[in-house]
Amino acid sequence: MEYSAVLHKAEEGGYWAEVPALPGCYSQGESVEEALAHVKEAIELYVETLREDGQPIPKDQDVVFKVTVPA
Repeated sequence: MEYSAVLHKAEEGGYWAEVPALPGCYSQGESVEEALAHVKEAIELYVETLREDGQPIPKDQDVVFKVTVPA
């Protein structure tokens, strides 16, 4: 499965990531690579827990684009 993750620069340093299709699925890391690795783990655990609980597994419906506007 593939999920969109949104990466944010943390005020205190490092990065945090959220997965819009999986409410409450967040993680963080000191670098972009670390944050992405951690959020991948978080997604795997989230989906595993849903399966164990017999809950439906949400599909990622989001398509993320970066839009540039004049400042």
